[in-house]
Amino acid sequence: MLKVSERRACKALGQHRSTQRKAPRGKDDEAALVAELIEFARSYGRYGYRKVAALLRADGWLVNDKRVERLWRQEGLKVPARQPKRARLWDGDGSCIRLRPEHRNHVWSYDFVETRTHDGRKFRMLNVLDEFSRECLAIRVDRKLKAADVIDVLSDLFILRGVPAHIRSDNGPEFIAKSVQSWIAAVGARTAYITPGSPWENGYVESFNAQIRNELLNGEIFYTLKEAQIMIEGWRRHYNTVRPHGALGYRPPAPEVFVPAIAARPAAPAKLAVVQRPTLH
Repeated sequence: MLKVSERRACKALGQHRSTQRKAPRGKDDEAALVAELIEFARSYGRYGYRKVAALLRADGWLVNDKRVERLWRQEGLKVPARQPKRARLWDGDGSCIRLRPEHRNHVWSYDFVETRTHDGRKFRMLNVLDEFSRECLAIRVDRKLKAADVIDVLSDLFILRGVPAHIRSDNGPEFIAKSVQSWIAAVGARTAYITPGSPWENGYVESFNAQIRNELLNGEIFYTLKEAQIMIEGWRRHYNTVRPHGALGYRPPAPEVFVPAIAARPAAPAKLAVVQRPTLH
């Protein structure tokens, strides 16, 4: 064996030093993983590699974020830019003035989003969100939504999920209407209105509004109101049960739970003891 360095030997032979390295071959499942990665990227065009990695793991792949990022960049997929950080709201004594959700049904927030169908006519969406679980509780879609519609949506949710401690909203006329305020107070909840002109105080639902606009409204053409209602409701269910949420460790807010058929089958009733008939002697 020659006592010559690799650098000098390659220089003498006119070879590049990389020829002496073992070429990476990748794993056997690389092609299948890349195919599913591209399929997820095509289906969810506004997801970054972290959310796609969470979807792959939920689909049964044993992959980490670094491997998914390498393949993501290798395929030339674009990673959406991160949102700029925003400062918190602090009072003069150093305490945060924002009401913090502590458990489910502690703080709900709701807000309106407006968009148009293909013919140029406007329609509105009333989004209701549980701030603690990040679950979208309801989206009401109609051409016009007034205070009576707000009460109608909340009454259905109160029956299904119970009454929250607080309901946060801006100072829109549909939310500060006396009928809405008196009805919310009558059922035992409290209203929490943000400061006028300060949408960042209602950050949970504002973030949700940005997500639905970014992932659905900006990429779909709705020809009719009925089509918009079906598409938006389908997206809401996907958001709750499938879409990974960064604040929840890349888990969906309300994943579906499947109960096996054997476990769901009711147990057979216990057999009653049969008393023997007395015999006559």
